Amino acid sequence: MILSLLAVSLCAVSLADSTITLENVAVTGQVRREQEMRQSQAAVHVNREFVEENFAGSLMQTLEEIPGVKAMSIGSGQSKPVIRGLGFNRISVTEDGVKHEGQQWGSDHGLEIDQYAIDRAEIVKGPAALLYGSDAIGGVLNLFTNHVPMRNIEGSVHLFGRTNNDQWGTSAKIGGRHNRFFYRVNYTHIDYADYKVPTDSIQYYSYYIRLHDRRLRNTAGRERNGGVMLGYAGYHFHADVRISDNYAKSGFFANAHGLEVRLSDIDYDRSPRDIDLPYQSVNHLKVLGHLAWHKDDFSADVNLSYQNNLREERSEAVSHGYMPRPEGTLERRFDKDTWTANAGARYHWQKHEFRIGLNSEFQHNRCGGWGFIIPEFESFSSGAYLFDRYELSDDLVLNAGVRYDYARTRIHGYCDWFKTPLATGDSVYKQRSEPLSRHFYSLTWAAGMTWAVEDWILKANVGKSFRVPIPKEIGANGINYHIFRYEQGNIGLDPEESYQLDLCAILSKGCFSVEVDPFVNYFPNYIYLNPTAAYVEGLQLYQYRQARVFRCGFEAQAGYRFSSHWEADFQTEYLYSEQLSGEKKGYTLPFSVPWSMDAGAKYSFAWAGENTIGLKIHIVGAQDEIVPPEKPTDGYCAVKLSAMKKISLANSTLKLAFHADNLLNRRYFDHTSYYRLNDVPEPGRNFSLMVAYDF
Repeated sequence: MILSLLAVSLCAVSLADSTITLENVAVTGQVRREQEMRQSQAAVHVNREFVEENFAGSLMQTLEEIPGVKAMSIGSGQSKPVIRGLGFNRISVTEDGVKHEGQQWGSDHGLEIDQYAIDRAEIVKGPAALLYGSDAIGGVLNLFTNHVPMRNIEGSVHLFGRTNNDQWGTSAKIGGRHNRFFYRVNYTHIDYADYKVPTDSIQYYSYYIRLHDRRLRNTAGRERNGGVMLGYAGYHFHADVRISDNYAKSGFFANAHGLEVRLSDIDYDRSPRDIDLPYQSVNHLKVLGHLAWHKDDFSADVNLSYQNNLREERSEAVSHGYMPRPEGTLERRFDKDTWTANAGARYHWQKHEFRIGLNSEFQHNRCGGWGFIIPEFESFSSGAYLFDRYELSDDLVLNAGVRYDYARTRIHGYCDWFKTPLATGDSVYKQRSEPLSRHFYSLTWAAGMTWAVEDWILKANVGKSFRVPIPKEIGANGINYHIFRYEQGNIGLDPEESYQLDLCAILSKGCFSVEVDPFVNYFPNYIYLNPTAAYVEGLQLYQYRQARVFRCGFEAQAGYRFSSHWEADFQTEYLYSEQLSGEKKGYTLPFSVPWSMDAGAKYSFAWAGENTIGLKIHIVGAQDEIVPPEKPTDGYCAVKLSAMKKISLANSTLKLAFHADNLLNRRYFDHTSYYRLNDVPEPGRNFSLMVAYDF
């Protein structure tokens, strides 16, 4: 039906080539053609202006404007990336060419990256393990903060605020270049209160919980992010060193951490800005060194990095099962060190572009606190790839590549710090995790084609990707208090494999553009957390299992510029998944994203600068395809309003961006939201304002 409507629209359009504007990103037809011809996979490129104009509570909420990209929200200030329904360790996030490594297996925290330091971003939809290795089985989010200043001094200052959670923040960047040496410094500070929801109470485990002033108590937080870059940019040689430190502290919705909050002495409604127990804090330190050399048709680069991710969860000490009341408030502590080394080279020979690369990574994770969920571990992985891009002509490009990977994971044993009684009358320190060492090997490949014919660009890409099972999937054996369930790993899990066919059709004709991206995906051994009918220590048991899974879907978008003032855009996406084997054969996958569509219009005019006003309707379908005991979610419709003003000064620019989200203050649920499990609706009406000054 959608394709038929687009075809009718095509017949009515016959205009000269001009500028195409999609989602606040304007590119000429020729520039977009050259960009799209670079790769055979569906990919979206956005710049800093896009991030500023669509700024939201977190980076992923900002990038949700892109079809196929979703944010798994944790409150109002954090979220995790989801691409075509896949997230967590199935999405690889890189920053300046280095894979970002935190505790990404957790559903209760977001990315430890400063969105205001990002200069541009690239989202690759679909398997990309050929170039990025394990974890890129569902897609890649490439972030770049390595802009080299071109003047003696330049920078920007941002001031922003949001009404729903009383957020205020500021971000500043300054840099400069002197001869061939350059520097850049950035800092961001954000503070926000408990956010508001359009309801007076929620239901949790048959208990009705009243909300004071409609605020989700103890969801306040703050962030402090800073970074510095020093470098040398020569004609053939480039070198830079970047250091960044990102700190965040945020509360957990108190009633979602367990019913024990009813007995707490903490006055959660005293102030909406208090961060009381339970809360989490995370500090991510990253040191990155980059070397690059190029001459004529040859170029090479090396990335070396060290990352330390320190995350703590604190809550009031209470007894659970046979565990007595512990001392202190440290429930869990994760201290993860990651060393990464990447090297790559490109060589242009006639119509070929050869790429060869080597990636290696070592991780060292230590745990603490009185609650166990994952074991301590060390892991090492290394992979090498060879890729060839062959230009048969200006309009036809072929590519193919192969990759081999090796990975080793060593899990430490763990015993409870308290004794558990046995049926014999004795009591023992229960062993939650046994010492284990696993080795994994994988051969992956990909091949694709990009063909430009008149106003069309057609793409096809097929390949195999893989993902090494993470220590949580292998060795978890404990209570996840945030979701109130018992999780158990599986030491026999095999590496996850994925075979996928991606197609893409892009038409750019005059003031009209359309893009359709269908895909078909098959997993011979998909890893998922299976809910069972058993109970352990009073909580429902979830076990990691593998099953054959089939997935397919598409994204479609269209844009039309009616005049120099008016333009409209439309986008939609759909995903279908089914388990073909295992205990839940015939069911979909847990927390599958429902179909959605967006339709918007924008009016641009000149008055004391450049001005735009836009209105968008966001429609999400009901999600009835669930995996019991998961609950279905009703569909909803939300209205967004936006406005942007840009004033060009002598050597600077002043920008004002305004957003009104959930303008009608509708009560609705996001099927993939973290707090959806606790019957918590999405935030209510929210007005946002940003003032940006670039100099």
